[in-house]
Amino acid sequence: MFKRLILTIILLLINISLTGCFSSDPLDIKYFKMPHDVNTSTDTYVMQPPDEVEILCTKVPIIHERRQIIRPDGKISFEEFGEITAAGKTPSELAEDLRLKIEELYKLEGENSVDVRISIFKSKVYYVLGQVNDPGPRLYTGRETLLTAISLASPNPMAWLERIQVIRPSADEEIEPAIFELNYDRLMAHGDATKNVLLQEGDVIYVPPTVLGWMALKIEEFIRPIARAFEGSYIVRRGVDTDNRYY
Repeated sequence: MFKRLILTIILLLINISLTGCFSSDPLDIKYFKMPHDVNTSTDTYVMQPPDEVEILCTKVPIIHERRQIIRPDGKISFEEFGEITAAGKTPSELAEDLRLKIEELYKLEGENSVDVRISIFKSKVYYVLGQVNDPGPRLYTGRETLLTAISLASPNPMAWLERIQVIRPSADEEIEPAIFELNYDRLMAHGDATKNVLLQEGDVIYVPPTVLGWMALKIEEFIRPIARAFEGSYIVRRGVDTDNRYY
């Protein structure tokens, strides 16, 4: 009975400690857009190196379906038309600049004689970190929602799905980062999509460990160096012969 009480107190203290680590504010969700509130097509995507674009111009076969990777200097180039700045532009803006270049040599007809499509998105990322099977940066196209991001990352059994932190960092010292919490279980089990926001470049999704998961990680953090030390000592005692075989 006494041991159970001590364990309960320890778990409670850990829970309080973990809760104190969260700095989310429910009102911060106002800084995020909902998918149905904005146009999420690639028309508004601003290209940067090393995005890859495809040029479509059926009237000019030498350039039709040509692909170009935006170089580190922000440009693409064609032997026939020279260099064109692509970085910082949307596909439609680049298409217009390219049309003007082409019309110096060819006669084009129609309003959409030149089209630019993004064939590979590479320049922008968001991040999913914490207790997921596939953590790290993920390519951002402008259409990713919170549900999409978490589903692709695949939370592991230690994930605290009721306390997922959604973070919009701020590079301005005068502006605080925006952070709110998502109850992923509620979203999946009850279809509550009120927090399924549209992500932006640089957003961070942090999936924290549960209380027991946190304890397991701390125990592993304590034991792993000791285990490695004993393993190294064991190898030294056994020795290694010239053929790298233990003896």
